[in-house]
Amino acid sequence: MIRDTLIGAVERALEQAGLPVPPGGVELTPSEKPEFGDWTTNVALKVAKTAGVAPRDAAARLVEALTAAPPAHLARAEVAGPGFVNLHLDPAWLHDVLRTVVARADDFGHGTALAGQRINLEFVSANPTGPLHAGGGRWVAVGDALANLLAAQGAEVHREYYLNDAGVQLDLFAASLHARYTNSPLPEDGYQGEYLVEMADRMRAELGDAVTVDQAREWGYQQVVASLRHDLGRIGVHFDTWFSERVLHERGDVARVLATLEERGMSFAADGATWLRATDFGDQRDRVLVKSDGTTTYLCNDLAYHEDKFARGWTHLIDIWGADHHGQVKSLQSGLAALGHPAGEPEVLLGQLVKLMRGGEPVRISKRAGTVVTLADILDEVDPDVCRLTFLLQGIDTAQTFDLDVVTAQSMENPVYYVQYAHARIASIARQATARGVHRLPLPDANLAPLVHERELDLLRALAVFPEVVAEAAAMRAPHRVTTWVRDFAARFHGFYRDCRVISDDVALTQARLWLAEACRVGLANALAILGVGAPDEMHRLGDDDAEPGAAADA
Repeated sequence: MIRDTLIGAVERALEQAGLPVPPGGVELTPSEKPEFGDWTTNVALKVAKTAGVAPRDAAARLVEALTAAPPAHLARAEVAGPGFVNLHLDPAWLHDVLRTVVARADDFGHGTALAGQRINLEFVSANPTGPLHAGGGRWVAVGDALANLLAAQGAEVHREYYLNDAGVQLDLFAASLHARYTNSPLPEDGYQGEYLVEMADRMRAELGDAVTVDQAREWGYQQVVASLRHDLGRIGVHFDTWFSERVLHERGDVARVLATLEERGMSFAADGATWLRATDFGDQRDRVLVKSDGTTTYLCNDLAYHEDKFARGWTHLIDIWGADHHGQVKSLQSGLAALGHPAGEPEVLLGQLVKLMRGGEPVRISKRAGTVVTLADILDEVDPDVCRLTFLLQGIDTAQTFDLDVVTAQSMENPVYYVQYAHARIASIARQATARGVHRLPLPDANLAPLVHERELDLLRALAVFPEVVAEAAAMRAPHRVTTWVRDFAARFHGFYRDCRVISDDVALTQARLWLAEACRVGLANALAILGVGAPDEMHRLGDDDAEPGAAADA
């Protein structure tokens, strides 16, 4: 890649200029504006003090050395600001980018930074006591996109859903369902959702009039899990493993974890309970593992669950939790460290909730759950692709407002429609070319030199940085960075589409722009695939003819 070539050239120029290479190496970043060149480096600022010269003087020496022995594609280097060095390249380097994009095809943007890692990614994991709420839907989209992102960097990724099917919440659910079934008062702290009324009617129809609480628990549990699978399938998410908490108790995994902690001296008895020495690992206080009544805590069971993940061969664990569980992160990590696992396992990402809006007003009532808006409610109104990409517009650690009026509109105001429409426009160019009998030459035979329009070069610059965007997004566990790239790229393509006619009487320019359109298709499709969003070839028109600008007369 050109970036590596330029970094090598800057390092050699530093040596020739009598300047040191900084310990962290040369940093090279894409310029924010074309007038500042294609790439910029702050290396002169970093080495000036060590070299005993002013930053601009160091930058001038570096520019002189680069100019004396320029690397391929470097047109000129210049000093900017307090000591930055801007590198201006000739357009041919971007033509090489186009060739790389087309050659790599579906692998373009992928890397090997995580090759060899076996990652277990657990996300959603809502209690199997009712439908998934809207905030959980956000974690669904982020978790699945993150799995794609990590896989795009070479990791083996396993999607996992943990079913908390052995605790108090399931007992409350069973009692609440049975109360609806018998028209009895709901238990204190029971589940209020209207979905239980409908479930109770179906349970009576299937099982008759003599259902016990235990029968209600099992029937209701299976119904909820089936509903979760269905709703997740609607948004295109499928888990490799649905892990039952009950298994941990049935196999004796929880008892084994307690025995291991005792053997390692990592637990102690006090006040009739068993405690984890969590403070030995930086937690604020020691944590209860077994309560005085003999029941195990959520932490104890969770330690057994994560121990099982390691036993299955996963080398790194990532969990996505709701932000309300932030206080449990250090406790779990302390417990796993006490069991002998690496510090910081599991890596926990905390997600904020979603506020649903319509007509400028909050939407608080669900037709299914009564007081909680569900993912199914959203999917009844919003296309799954739109739903996913909307959830991926910003980082999971920030609160999000989901405006139903915006996301259901088929207009350029809808960021999801805006992105997908760019891909559809590329497909329309290909169809128009075929209709006119214009076929792309093999890429080695195509002359890309005509690609000098700023709109064209702007697209190629964006494609050039896409692999870096993917790598950084994976490292930061931030799929929304790919969303930001794809929205920006769509805007650049719409600008190109408006200003640059692809199919014209200029044969060489037509061929070059057809290949540019193909490279754009690859970049858009690969980014959308990481996000788990479709790349449609056709979409409903915005109300005007979607033929190429200036081409309506002979389309």
